[in-house]
Amino acid sequence: MESQLPAPRRGPCAPPSRERIDAFVRPALEEDRGGGDLTSIHAVPERARARATLIAKSSGVLAGITVFTRTFELVDPHARVEVLQIDGSRFEKGAVLARIEGSARALLTAERTALNFVQRLCGIATLTARFVDAAASAGGAARILDTRKTTPNLRLLEKYAVRCGGGENHRFGLYDEVMVKENHIELAGRPLPVVLRELRHAVGGGVRITSEARDEAEALAGVEGGADVVLLDNMSPAEMTRLCPMLRAKAAAAGRPVELEASGGIDLSSVGAVSRSGIDRISIGALTHSAPALDLSLDLEPLVSAGVASGGTR
Repeated sequence: MESQLPAPRRGPCAPPSRERIDAFVRPALEEDRGGGDLTSIHAVPERARARATLIAKSSGVLAGITVFTRTFELVDPHARVEVLQIDGSRFEKGAVLARIEGSARALLTAERTALNFVQRLCGIATLTARFVDAAASAGGAARILDTRKTTPNLRLLEKYAVRCGGGENHRFGLYDEVMVKENHIELAGRPLPVVLRELRHAVGGGVRITSEARDEAEALAGVEGGADVVLLDNMSPAEMTRLCPMLRAKAAAAGRPVELEASGGIDLSSVGAVSRSGIDRISIGALTHSAPALDLSLDLEPLVSAGVASGGTR
C-alpha cells in the first residue's frame, strides 16, 4: 500500500484562531472572576485607566502573546494592545514584550489569568528551545517532539508552544495517528508484525503508524510489520547506535522508508548523545509536563483619562 503520510508538524505555525483562544480564556476568566473582582470594584475608581507592561524577568522564548492580549480584550473590549515581540522570538531579561492600556479595573481583573497562560506557554517554548539547541550543538540531526503528556484541555496551546520553541508536534490524540505501545502488544494476542499489517489495512497509507520497541526483537518486528516509525523506548545511546543501521538496512531491503524515534528518560544532559546515535526524532514528555513557568511580570501604572485621574470620584 502506497504511503501518503502527512508532513511532519514542525516549523513556525499560525497562532490558534480567536475562537479557539476564547474557548480557553473565557472559562479561565470565569474561574478566577466568579461573581466579580471584589478588590478592584471597591478599591479602584470606575473611570480609572492604566497601562500594563509585560516585562521579562529572565531570558526565554515567547509563546502565547495572542492569548495574553486577548485575555485583556475580553475583559475590556476597548483596551489598546501593543505587541512588541512575536511568538517564537527569543528575548533577554528585561525585554518589554507587550503593553496594554485600558480600564484599570479590567487590567487588574485579567492580570493573573493572562500571566498564567503566557508564563506557562513561554516556559514550554523555552524548555523546548533548550532541547533543540542541545541536540543540534552535539552534532546530531534529530528533531525534538512533544508527547500527549499535556495539561488536560490545554493540549492545543501547549503543543503550539512547542512549535514556538522550535520543536515538532507528535500526534495530537488517539485519533490522528496509530501508536502501538507495549500494552497493545501484550493485549493484542497476535504477533506484532501481524498487528501492524492489520492496522495498515484498516487505516490506509495516509495515517502514520508508530511501533514502540522495548528491545531489538520488537524493533525488528516493527520494521517487518511496515511501521512508519519505530520508537526505541528507554534504550541507551550505545544500543541505539548499534540498532539504527540494522533497522534501516532491514527497511531498505523491504523497499520502504522508516523513521527511528527515541523516547524515555532523555534529559538535557543526554539528548546530545541520543541525537548523535542516528535517531531521526526524539520525543520528550518533559517539554509539556515538567516545563517551569517563565518568570514574567506585569507592571501597572495609572493614566489620566477624560480629565479624571486614577484617584478620582468612584
